[in-house]
Amino acid sequence: MEVESKQGKTMGDLPDPDRQINKRRKRRRRNICLAVTLSLLALVLLIVILALTVFKTKRPVNTVNSVSLKDFDLSLDIARLRVHLNLTLDVNLSIRNPNKIGFKYTNGSALIKYRGEVVAEVPIPAGKIGADKTTAMNLTLTVLADRLLSNSNTYSDVIAGDLPLTIYTRISGKVKILFSFHVVSYTTCDVNVNVATRSLSHQTCHYKTKL
Repeated sequence: MEVESKQGKTMGDLPDPDRQINKRRKRRRRNICLAVTLSLLALVLLIVILALTVFKTKRPVNTVNSVSLKDFDLSLDIARLRVHLNLTLDVNLSIRNPNKIGFKYTNGSALIKYRGEVVAEVPIPAGKIGADKTTAMNLTLTVLADRLLSNSNTYSDVIAGDLPLTIYTRISGKVKILFSFHVVSYTTCDVNVNVATRSLSHQTCHYKTKL
């Protein structure tokens, strides 16, 4: 009798097969969920690392490579203390995109300023630059004589033999790596036109980019 009771108790304590199957299923689901979660975390971490290193947003730069005097016609009206002047500059400009994806830029502009006043302007058409690429363009800026001659300093600068001009270019666009970043790139070049030699005697350029 005692043996039978012990055997009965042992049989009652055996786990139910269905319960074992359910436990295995739960354990498998938990493992799958854990694996998927870890994989997603690893993927997110990889994307963040790439975004902060290889695909980190860099600033596209536009550079004035050269400025040349294409046309320069000058005559003095001493009686009226006036200057008749036609002036055209050729500007070689390049835009470099150091990013690992393309850079789209909107319509920009290139200006010539004389003592703070805009005396010439030419548009820079919108475009796209591929990853790690540089786009070059040639611009021709012709000074509007009426704007230049309306400045009272023109006659005295010409008599002094030196006409100071500033070339200003502006490019703006977007770089999209995970998020979209707006970029504006400026270039300012100070050039002096030597009236006697009819050439450019001095050129200094400064570059600035903002994210």
